[in-house]
Amino acid sequence: MKKVLVMMLLLASVNFAYAQNKVKLFNGEDLTGWTIYGTEKWYVEDGLLISESGPDKGYGYLGTDEEYDDFEITLEFKQEANGNSGVFIRSTVEGTKVSGWQVEVAPPGSDTGGIYESYGRGWLVKPDPEKDKYLKFGEWNKMKIVVQGDTVTSYLNGKEMVNFSDAKIGEGKGGICLQIHDGGGIKVYWRNIVLKKL
Repeated sequence: MKKVLVMMLLLASVNFAYAQNKVKLFNGEDLTGWTIYGTEKWYVEDGLLISESGPDKGYGYLGTDEEYDDFEITLEFKQEANGNSGVFIRSTVEGTKVSGWQVEVAPPGSDTGGIYESYGRGWLVKPDPEKDKYLKFGEWNKMKIVVQGDTVTSYLNGKEMVNFSDAKIGEGKGGICLQIHDGGGIKVYWRNIVLKKL
């Protein structure tokens, strides 16, 4: 009986520690903890975070006020219209110029889950084209990104998209940013944005 009790207490403490490491980045009510960069639209409606092109049809970012080094982030997104967006890791923004690495969120055939370095080397790695079938355009998709040291692994709807190691990413510092691509006509919904520090 004692052994069972000890095991239960150990499991409870592990679960508690796991929960303590998790941070809900979007509260479902407002943009607390985030900063808008650019003139594109970021707003909350019916518990969802919505990103939408504005009249300037330029790049836009919504960045966390806090920086994150090693972490696992899970989120859900749903695209309308063009839907070209992304999740930036260890990134900083000045005006609408971002420094960092983007895990792509894009329409079919445009490498969702791949890693792109803005204002730098461009595409670092793209998923196998066969994996594009995992994207459910116009429906809710679940993305997970694991960043640890110099390695980034992306998952889409439970399927690994890329696993990539890079010294420059390993040295990166910054927060998490959601993107609106330039060009106009973009609308993406987001929800359940949860981060676990590693």
